[in-house]
Amino acid sequence: MEKRVDLNCDLGESYGTFKVGRDSEIMPWITSCNIACGFHGGDPLTIRKTIDLALEHDVQIGAHPSYPDLAGFGRRVMEVAQDELDSLVKYQVSALKGMTEATGGRLRHVKPHGALYNVMSTNEEVARTIIRAVAAIDQSLYVVGPAGRPWKAIAEEEGILFAEEVFADRNYMDDLTLVPRTREDALIGDVHARLVHARMMVLDGCVRTVSGKEVLICGDTICIHGDHPLAPDTAKALSQGLAEENVLVTSFAGS
Repeated sequence: MEKRVDLNCDLGESYGTFKVGRDSEIMPWITSCNIACGFHGGDPLTIRKTIDLALEHDVQIGAHPSYPDLAGFGRRVMEVAQDELDSLVKYQVSALKGMTEATGGRLRHVKPHGALYNVMSTNEEVARTIIRAVAAIDQSLYVVGPAGRPWKAIAEEEGILFAEEVFADRNYMDDLTLVPRTREDALIGDVHARLVHARMMVLDGCVRTVSGKEVLICGDTICIHGDHPLAPDTAKALSQGLAEENVLVTSFAGS
């Protein structure tokens, strides 16, 4: 059977005069994007321009909601009641969905950002609240979340589609959680090493953790963080390198 995988990147994270990432250099090499919804990055004009860029390159569009944390780029854990969290997710996803449709596109998935993603990975109540919020907006939307964690089972229980995600630029712990960003070995800082890391997950179905163990993992989509200086080079290397291995690089939700 032909191997296939999606390449996704977190984009549209600039805010006003504060510029994040090199979106126009990344977009030609990926197959789906997660667009910031204004709570950790992404002002209305940036959001619209990112949607336009995605449509120009036929890249699948997703919403990238977060905690309301512009100062911390959405990477700080916040204490939020479940009813407030439900509203936060619905507000952000609905805004991205409306702007995408007004531009002639279609929202295909939702991927939480930063600390919200990490909390959701270990807290079933938070995961269920977010998945239900997405389902209430549109049950045809995919939720994108970490491979090997409980999200998939919760999504299936709630009747919503799920895409398992692996990371090209992040190291893993033995339990398949990401190495915390507070550690020096959290990020993989070399483009070739990122390609080797991703190739192993796609072709061999396993990942070498920071302890040296090889742990089974399965991914429908590979993430590249758009705010890193190496993101454009990484996107190009993955797109070309995986194609050379006869991997079909295509969006997980189809056309």
